[in-house]
Amino acid sequence: MSGTVLRLAYMLKSVWAILAALVVGAGLVLLAGANPIDTYAALFSGAFLDYYGLGSTLVRMSPLLLAGLAVIVPLRAGLFNIGGEGQIYIGALFGTVAALYLPDFIPAPLAIVLTILAGALGGALWALIPALLRAYRGVNEIITSLLMSHVAIYAVGVIIHSWLMEPGAPYPYSREIAAERALPVFMPQTQAHLGILLSVAAALVLALVMKRSTLGQSIEIVGHNPTVATYSGLGVRRLIVTSFLIGGAMAGLAGTFEVIGLKYRLFDHFSPGYGLQGIIVAFLAGLSPLFAVLAALFLAGLQSGAGIMQRAVGVDTTMVEALQGLIVLFVAVGLAFRYRPGRRAAKAPAVAAQAEKA
Repeated sequence: MSGTVLRLAYMLKSVWAILAALVVGAGLVLLAGANPIDTYAALFSGAFLDYYGLGSTLVRMSPLLLAGLAVIVPLRAGLFNIGGEGQIYIGALFGTVAALYLPDFIPAPLAIVLTILAGALGGALWALIPALLRAYRGVNEIITSLLMSHVAIYAVGVIIHSWLMEPGAPYPYSREIAAERALPVFMPQTQAHLGILLSVAAALVLALVMKRSTLGQSIEIVGHNPTVATYSGLGVRRLIVTSFLIGGAMAGLAGTFEVIGLKYRLFDHFSPGYGLQGIIVAFLAGLSPLFAVLAALFLAGLQSGAGIMQRAVGVDTTMVEALQGLIVLFVAVGLAFRYRPGRRAAKAPAVAAQAEKA
């Protein structure tokens, strides 16, 4: 019975992390001279119970979810994709170019599909470089993907300042994408676009792939023990590259959806750090693509409800950033603990044997 309780408590470690962050955050709210209950009520009701607030939450959820998936899949193979931000920028660039320069005779629905595929391809290609270096030269993928991210952000910036910049624009951005090549909105009078539903669909598909397919099981084996995977005849290098490509494609979609679903132009430095926020989503979700939907929705709700919270109770929006930091801290603390019933069971016979000898 106690083992079941411990197992359940361990499985809900992300929930404990959020609750602990909210409790500590309540102390910060008190120090700011506000009522924590009123503050949290304004924050969450504004993010999830208000129609327009919910639309804003869903819009923010899409890039967070995809950026989280960009971290989860490689990490299930034991690899850290820290370069999601760069893959988001390259995906947005590919998607923008496709949306602007695909021939006019292509029907709008097909043009949207091709644009989405182009964005995914851009992110995957940018992820391919650190993946090949890791698979065939053993170069640390954390360093290379992070450095590649900086290269991507500034390379896209150069392109937006020159070739892709709209003539006469007051600051760097591309031409506007035609309305028929933008993602349709599914919540009237909000900006909630079809990309949100596609992001959730991607999470569901990846959850099935990781759970049910040979590819997903092979990636899991590589992540748990590359040596065993090698002796089992699995193509470890191929799986490393594949997991990174999937992650890069997800990040590329995040950038593409931001352009053709929300902003309708490619802006310089358009991302507020979705790549890094995806790392929070991944660990908060326990590396589960399915739970990543809930994790992204929660973090998006914090961000979209921050403004309403400030207007309602006067608590500054930086309180939300503090909450996010506390969640990261408590999730990291939770990772320090492991529930291993097998180890306890394995120890029991040994202890019994020692007792008999005594």
